[in-house]
Amino acid sequence: MSGHSKWSQIKRSKGVADAKKGQIFTKLTREIMVAVRSGGADPEANFRLRLAIQKAKDSSMPYDNIDRAIKKAMGGGEGSALQEVTYEGYGAGGTGILVNTLTDNRMRTLQEIRTVFTRGGGSLAEAGSVSWQFRSKGLITAEPGSMDPEELGLYAIDSGAEDVKIEKGYVEIITDGKDLELVRKALEPKGVKIISAEVSLVPQATVKLDEKSAVSAMKLLDKLEEMDDVQKVSSNAEFSDEVLEALKAVA
Repeated sequence: MSGHSKWSQIKRSKGVADAKKGQIFTKLTREIMVAVRSGGADPEANFRLRLAIQKAKDSSMPYDNIDRAIKKAMGGGEGSALQEVTYEGYGAGGTGILVNTLTDNRMRTLQEIRTVFTRGGGSLAEAGSVSWQFRSKGLITAEPGSMDPEELGLYAIDSGAEDVKIEKGYVEIITDGKDLELVRKALEPKGVKIISAEVSLVPQATVKLDEKSAVSAMKLLDKLEEMDDVQKVSSNAEFSDEVLEALKAVA
């Protein structure tokens, strides 16, 4: 997870996310609508909706957009046609990839994802052949600001986090899914900047890649993330700092 998280930080720093803000808002809207459909429109009683709303706020999505998405989901329509489907596959170097989608046409999405995998040097896999390598966890990415990263990590552990990874410029905090909000709320008064906080599929072990395989794997992950029906992509690929710096130069 950390390799892909590092790449996400690089893209944010280069403004890639801002350039695609319209597409990001569309995906956030879909997540809110499906959350409402599955658990109701009251965020206090719907954990998934609370997370979706917070993620939208973290991405600077206007409150009016959030409110419209909730009301639209309550009225049926587009949200009721969306189905959640997860596809599994392999990329360069044998890396495992999970692709979470929201789609109103499973066959179309399957064909499009298969095409992206094939063109990216990967392949789709049987259900269950990749997913067993991942566990659902809370994942918080935070910039420590004026707080010492080591101190932030220790405070996160004391607040209920299971593990902490200190990276250059940010800290990655892993929690049990049910403790995600608890740990986030404990961190916010400390003045740290929460970049993202969500329930994610975290690999139990990572696959280290050489530069050639890393470049191929990263290109495939990016292409999958850019697809309209794709909500989230998880991978067990591990990218070295040297490879990421090389990719950063051409991103």
